[in-house]
Amino acid sequence: MAESRKSPEWEEGGAAPGETLLPDAELHAEGFRRSREAQRSALAEDYVELIADLIESGQEARQVDIAARLGVAQPTVARMLDRLAAEGLVTRKPYRAVFLTEAGRRIAEESRERHQTVEAFLRSLGVSADTARIDAEGIEHHVSAETLDAFRRALARGG
Repeated sequence: MAESRKSPEWEEGGAAPGETLLPDAELHAEGFRRSREAQRSALAEDYVELIADLIESGQEARQVDIAARLGVAQPTVARMLDRLAAEGLVTRKPYRAVFLTEAGRRIAEESRERHQTVEAFLRSLGVSADTARIDAEGIEHHVSAETLDAFRRALARGG
């Protein structure tokens, strides 16, 4: 394993070939903390975004439809809908469609906007439409506000 050490490139954000550099422990921990937080919220965001998409397309957001579109079993959806209801993001009644609360609509819109920004940025780099859509689905939950702003600025400059 390569030795961890600082180099002149460290301050500029780069490492020399074959060199392994570790960030400051606090910065390193912050990266992992953010990743864990993003993983916790990613699933809820995916659900509320899908529910919003179904409703806005004129369909009902039924448990069976959510399961089919997410590629998971209905009991998995039922558990997540229980969690989302407990968090105040959805309302539902037995044998009826699922509806978003105001908080759920807000999260869905924020998630959709992040997704669209990431997808557009990837497309501006020459990534195919299908790949950009799929990759954006994961990246949208982990991208920082600073990085999203940089993506927006790059897109505003024309790529």
